[in-house]
Amino acid sequence: MVLSVRHPDFVFRCALLLAVCVTCTVDAADRQIRVLVWDEQQPRQKQAYDNFLGNAIASHLQTRPGLAVRSTNLKAPQQGLSKQALDDCDVLIWWGHVRQSEVTDQTGKAIVERIKSGRLSLIALHSAHWSTPFVQAMYERTRVNVAARFPSINGERVEVEYIQPPKRYYAPKPTDLLTPSMYPRKYPDRLTKVQVYLPNCCFPGYRPDGKPSFVKTVLPDHPIARGIPASFQVAGTEMYNEPFHVPEPDQVVFEERWPTGEWFRSGAVWKIGKGRVFYFRPGHETYPVYKERLPLQIIENAVRWLGGS
Repeated sequence: MVLSVRHPDFVFRCALLLAVCVTCTVDAADRQIRVLVWDEQQPRQKQAYDNFLGNAIASHLQTRPGLAVRSTNLKAPQQGLSKQALDDCDVLIWWGHVRQSEVTDQTGKAIVERIKSGRLSLIALHSAHWSTPFVQAMYERTRVNVAARFPSINGERVEVEYIQPPKRYYAPKPTDLLTPSMYPRKYPDRLTKVQVYLPNCCFPGYRPDGKPSFVKTVLPDHPIARGIPASFQVAGTEMYNEPFHVPEPDQVVFEERWPTGEWFRSGAVWKIGKGRVFYFRPGHETYPVYKERLPLQIIENAVRWLGGS
């Protein structure tokens, strides 16, 4: 039977579809992205931030529409990372520096499990390259890469040995083995053994001299780069120099350079399961980078993209 536009069943279906579309649009407009800003709160931050760096970021984001923002810190009950706190969070922004080891691997893995399931995304800022959740996320992405590169097919067996960095916190030398690295060896009995050196999550060069850096927007059409110019200057920051010992990012949104020749992939995205991790490099606890308009805009853009997806 062909339905005419006057048929009551056709009219009913159109009305129902319109109601569903309107309801979905209203729900999407009303939904707020839940943001948790975590900060270990170093006393040195007071040189640049009266009420700590994390609170400064949270205070800015609280003025922006569509965001429900809370801040917490290392001294809060359960380090501010209780199950309830993480369940009530879509995007976790992390600042850590000298007290990274006080957050346990168990906590980092719990955060990564939420990322993998799509319940949470992570934004790691500057020295949070060594934060427990970022390191555990890079370990997990390395394991995913290994499984994709060495699948068990046609009766082949694969045994993987994961080798931790010799120290949890050390800056590699420029001549050190780049990590993560994979070394496979095949045996006659259809066995492949793979040695995997997990990522160090650091880099060989850094210089906290507070000099300016120059940021280039590599992917201008990326949502994180919305409203960001093709290039801009950070007034004063710490220098990091490549190579960054992490798995290859899925997207590099920003690169950063210094007149003395150093460069860094300063805005990088990794997909891990159903969720994502965004690392943004500019900063240092004694320089007011996160009082500048463009770094704050990049964080807001990242929150909206990660929280909206």
